[in-house]
Amino acid sequence: MSPSGRPWPLSLMFLLGMGMASERINCPSRCSCQYLEVNCTGQQLQEFPAAIPLDTRQLILAANNVSYLPAVELSFLADLVYLDCRKNLLGDDLDFTFIGVAKLVYLDLSFNNLTQVTFSTFSHLLSLVVLKMSDNPNLVTIEKDAFANNTWLRHLDVSRTGLTFLDTSTVRDLPNLRFLGLSDNLWHCNCSFLDFITWMTESNIRFPDADNITCYTPEGLHALKMPAVEAQLHFNCLTQLYKQDYIFLCLIGFCIFFAGTVAAWLAGICAVIYKVHTSKGEEGRGEAEEDTVT
Repeated sequence: MSPSGRPWPLSLMFLLGMGMASERINCPSRCSCQYLEVNCTGQQLQEFPAAIPLDTRQLILAANNVSYLPAVELSFLADLVYLDCRKNLLGDDLDFTFIGVAKLVYLDLSFNNLTQVTFSTFSHLLSLVVLKMSDNPNLVTIEKDAFANNTWLRHLDVSRTGLTFLDTSTVRDLPNLRFLGLSDNLWHCNCSFLDFITWMTESNIRFPDADNITCYTPEGLHALKMPAVEAQLHFNCLTQLYKQDYIFLCLIGFCIFFAGTVAAWLAGICAVIYKVHTSKGEEGRGEAEEDTVT
């Protein structure tokens, strides 16, 4: 019994009912809400849901038709640490989209229509640890400094995308990286990619599904595993000369020959001028001596 004489269970039931009603009011339509979590999986949403509780820590938007993430609405969720947007229609430009969710630790953008990643895409996610971008077939470009500010990144997956090249410094300069997914991409294993393949063989990073990290082009290296192709690329790039190399060497040789010829010609002219000048000087002294004797 309470000091007022009323039973405690009735008061507790009233408070619990108020809390549940408040939760239902604040939960977005067609989504389920638990403590600090909003789950909108598979609800065929066309747009980012409205009325998300501001204290949400985990937001799941998987398996919908969302094509745009509004930066302003996201910025209201300042405590968000987990965002799952896999299997949506996100694409084109995501620059500055995540500017207001600096506490984000986990971000899943797999199975979307991403086309590029620039420095401005994730530069504000200073706490990001897991980033999944696999199965984006239109993702063809990741800029060299795309993850320059994501120094806590441990898990990065770019498998099954349209990537043909990835600069070594993009991932080498991530001090905490431990997991890197690269399988089933269209890697172009030319001489420019040799440095990346060498880094793969020397690093301590785990590469899942390593058997499917293969070269797509050129034709002579198609389907060869990337670490194993390192020796072939070393031979092709460091010991074998191509047509343009021979042309370059011929041009260098011609320039050296031409420069030597011009230098010899100038030296010859200078020698002749010097000889003529000295001979005239000697003749002048001889005539002076004859005048003195006379």
